[in-house]
Amino acid sequence: MAVQFGAKSTTDEVLAGVDLKGKRILVTGVSAGLGIETARALAAHGADVVGAARDLDKAKRATTEVSKAAAEAGGSLELIELDLADLKSVRAAADKLVADGRPFDVVIANAGVMATPEGKTADGFETQFGTNHLGHFVFVNRIAGLIREGGRLVNLSSSGHRFGDVDLNDLNFETTAYDAFLAYGRSKTANILFAVEFDRRHREHGVRAAAVHPGGIHTELARHMPDGAIAAFIDQLQEQRAAEGEPPFEFKTIPEGAATSVWAGVVAAADEVGGRYCEDCHVGVVLPADRQVSAISTGVRGYALDPATAKALWTKSEGLVGETFA
Repeated sequence: MAVQFGAKSTTDEVLAGVDLKGKRILVTGVSAGLGIETARALAAHGADVVGAARDLDKAKRATTEVSKAAAEAGGSLELIELDLADLKSVRAAADKLVADGRPFDVVIANAGVMATPEGKTADGFETQFGTNHLGHFVFVNRIAGLIREGGRLVNLSSSGHRFGDVDLNDLNFETTAYDAFLAYGRSKTANILFAVEFDRRHREHGVRAAAVHPGGIHTELARHMPDGAIAAFIDQLQEQRAAEGEPPFEFKTIPEGAATSVWAGVVAAADEVGGRYCEDCHVGVVLPADRQVSAISTGVRGYALDPATAKALWTKSEGLVGETFA
């Protein structure tokens, strides 16, 4: 009988007894938080990990324990420069990997930003949509041919997708008043929709894709929020959860938060997670459209899994970045 994991499962518990020697896995965002722990856990089980980060010096300092774990387990760690907010950097990183030619078993699109001030990427896209979605959209599609048959893509999303569905007519907030959390929610919905359409396009070739919500965790992701904002949000959340009869919210540890990424990437059955939204080391349930839930609770909104929207977002994204992907 398969072991059942849950919200409090850690990366080491999920990977207990799993041998990843010979597996090559790419993780973006390895200079902080979840990215470091995801890379460490995989390397500690023998995987050859390629870590991508915008600031290589910071990533080198941050991954000393990853390198140590890799050396002890017979795995390896190498780093590549990747700035998801600059498509020139994205294309250069992808081209370097394609030229190298070594395949991947899993790609974990972990990096991202949250609740940033209104701004634009180097290419003129709204910062959160451009970084969280378009940067990974171009990077992953450019290296898709390197993913082995039987391989997987794992996109980090969030329960924050509930802040908003994508607006296909205003992806860059050109007509909508900018709201940091609405922009974040739209970008996280886009991460799920990208996994849905990528899975549809690649599953006949044996490559699957899933989206993952890691849970509420204290990481650098909240660095753009003003002082006291998180505490005020949690107070409001606790009141809302109490009114709904839900237990109090508890932050996850980083190893608990990274557990669903490694579960979806190397432990869960491909048909179980392919094209799905995962949380707490299981597939999330689809919430009724009329059900009101707190921003941090379980379940996924149906609009984030809508196949027609996923196709339309793919086409819109290709138009924005000026590239077409098979």
